[in-house]
Amino acid sequence: MSRALQRSGLWIGALLTAGLMATALLSWIWTPWPPEQIDMARRLAPASAAHWLGCDQLGRDVLSRLMVGAQSAWLVGLVAVGLGLVGGTLLGLLAAARRGWVETLILRASDLGHAFPALLLAILLAAALGPGMTIAMVAIGLHAVPSFARLVNGSAKSWWARDFVLAARAAGQGPLSITLRHVLPQLTPLLLVQGTTAFALAILAEAGLSYLGLGTQPPQASWGRLLAEAQTLMFDAPQLAIAPGVAITLAVLGLNLLGDGLRDWLDPKEQAR
Repeated sequence: MSRALQRSGLWIGALLTAGLMATALLSWIWTPWPPEQIDMARRLAPASAAHWLGCDQLGRDVLSRLMVGAQSAWLVGLVAVGLGLVGGTLLGLLAAARRGWVETLILRASDLGHAFPALLLAILLAAALGPGMTIAMVAIGLHAVPSFARLVNGSAKSWWARDFVLAARAAGQGPLSITLRHVLPQLTPLLLVQGTTAFALAILAEAGLSYLGLGTQPPQASWGRLLAEAQTLMFDAPQLAIAPGVAITLAVLGLNLLGDGLRDWLDPKEQAR
């Protein structure tokens, strides 16, 4: 804990991440105004005491829609990173435990997965199944699986060569038991850091997909869709683009600072130093 207190980046990232997550949770039960309430009399109204960030081209409160947009970003991030984390970890552990043709097959499949960016995968899925938040989750999650698989495989192989694992094998423990009892616990800090970084990338990817119309669909608000709707009003109401842009920046910055801080905090080399 004393080491953690000395890392300002860790706590700044944690505070930014916690604040934005709290905003997303709060928007489920309360927003300053109904996010879909249209009031043409307040079209493109500037910031005021009633509407802190002004109103959009339909008179909807920007702050309320920004808060609701946080739901899409965090929900897609959680599901996508969870899918990538679980799938990639299982494949990486299997490759490290079995080696041989199993490892080769998994690693070559991971290389093939890296050849398809999340955007291209989302376009293919949207063409087959239609655009939507679920498509964005699946596309981002599947794109994250190869990264987790390669990372887990490389780290797990190094742990399989340690003396305590060799002793466990000599004692008669099978690959499954060794993986669950001895290898997987050693990978927890690595997965925590990688998951935080992947979360930031997932938020960026969700915003990009929504901006292109492949992610969250109206009437549900999304930071990327707010940017798309504001692009023709940059000179008339720049706050419509600035607000979601700042939200995306703070979310990604907070998660990156949190991931870097966790990496330095949990790294044994940094602890020794």
